[in-house]
Amino acid sequence: MAEKFHTELKNLKKDTVAMAHFARDMLRTAVDALIRQDKDLAVSVVAKKDALRDMEVKLEDRCYQLIALDQPMAKDMRIIVCTLKVVSASMRIGRYGKVIANIVKDISDKPHISHMMSIPHMADLAMEMIDDSVKAYEMDSIALISDFSARDDTIDALRHSIFREGITHMMEDPKTISRCTHYIMVARYLERCADHACKIAENVHYMNTGERIEIH
Repeated sequence: MAEKFHTELKNLKKDTVAMAHFARDMLRTAVDALIRQDKDLAVSVVAKKDALRDMEVKLEDRCYQLIALDQPMAKDMRIIVCTLKVVSASMRIGRYGKVIANIVKDISDKPHISHMMSIPHMADLAMEMIDDSVKAYEMDSIALISDFSARDDTIDALRHSIFREGITHMMEDPKTISRCTHYIMVARYLERCADHACKIAENVHYMNTGERIEIH
C-alpha cells in the first residue's frame, strides 16, 4: 500500500511540474508575441487556456484523492499541500500569459515605445524565478530559492521604474497613453507572476523543512 502511494505521489509531482512548465511557456510565448507584435503567436497562447484549466482540475482531484484514501502524514502531507499550491500558482501564471496575449492585438499596429521600457528584461528575470521555484519543487531542494527575496525586490523596482517612465511618456505625448498603459499593466502582471514564484518557493521551503517562511 505504501509503495503504491509513493508511486502515485511521484507521478503526481511529475505531472505537476509538467503543468508548471506549460503555464510558464504560455507566459513566455505571450511576452515574445508582445515583443515581436505577433498576433498569431498571441492567439496560440489564448487557445491553450482550456488545456491549462483541465490540468488544474485533474491534478487537484488527484491530490484530494490521495489525502482521502491514504491519509498521509508528515512530509508526505506537506508534499501534497505544496503540490496544490504549485498547481494554483501555475494556473495564475498561465492566465497572466493569456491576458498579456490578449493585449497584443491592441498595440501591435504601432511601433514600440522606448524599447518597451525594460519589459523584456523584467520578463526574463520573472521567468528565471518561475523556473527556479519549479525546479526546487521538482528536486526537493531549497538552494535555488535562497536569494528569492532580493530577486523579488529587483522585480518590484523594475515595475516602479516602468510605471514612472510610462507616466513620463504619456505626459509628453498623449498619443502614447494607450501603449504606455498596456506596458504598465504588463509590468504589473509580470510582477504578480514573480510573486507566484515566491509563493511556490515558500511552500517548497515548508515542504522540505516543515518551517514556514515569507518572502517579501
